[in-house]
This record gives sequence, structure tokens and C-alpha cells, in this order.
Amino acid sequence: MRRIDKIIIHCSATKEGQHFTVEDIDRWHKARGFAKIGYHHVVYLDGSVHKGRNESLLGAHCLGHNATSVGICYIGGLDENGRPKDTRTDKQNEALTRLVSGLQIKYPKATVHGHNEFAAKACPCFDVKKEFRL
Repeated sequence: MRRIDKIIIHCSATKEGQHFTVEDIDRWHKARGFAKIGYHHVVYLDGSVHKGRNESLLGAHCLGHNATSVGICYIGGLDENGRPKDTRTDKQNEALTRLVSGLQIKYPKATVHGHNEFAAKACPCFDVKKEFRL
């Protein structure tokens, strides 16, 4: 079993209101040379949570931190002009909170982070530390 010390939140960097699936992201990641989708969980616009990679497997979502982290991605993150924006729906917010809470119970030593803490990106386009009061 992997030692998990981080939960890292991402956005799909897709425009607000556009629906994408785990299968779409899997295709994008394979096109980039990944074996499969890099995230462990994906939160759809309707708040449903879908499995990506199995948590027992090393992720491919945050360079230098994949070995000890679980990656979550919510669909969205860009406004209609392609600029970074917190586009989470109320249902995505609720689902993300539930998912992170469950993962913190499963991995009690894990801290919660936005991808932007480890890379020069806007992703996940909201302040994770403020949102999760860490």
C-alpha cells in the first residue's frame, strides 16, 4: 500500500458548463503519453464522483508528488474565454468537500493542496487553503 501524505486538487482546465468524463480525460492523458488517466477521482458538473486510477496506483497529476498523493480533478476551471475561473457548481463543491473529508479519514496524515502550490499554474482556480481552512 502506498503512503499517502497529500490530497491534491486539480481542475480539468475546460470551459465553464462543458461536460467531460473520465473517459475524455483518459484519452487526453494517453495522448500525452500517460498509461491512463492521471487522477484518482473526477468530480463531474452534477456532483457525481467517478474513479480514475485506482488509489493503490501511482498517480500522474503533480510532478514530484505523485508517489505519495491522491489526485482529484473537478470538471471546469476556465471561463468562456479560456481564463482561469472557479467554475465549480454547488453540487461540485458539496461533492468535493465530501470526497476530501472521506480521504482525510482514510489517510489521516494527508494534507490538502491545490495543484498551484506545486506548479506555476492557476489550477485548481480557487484557494484550496482558504476553502478547506487549513
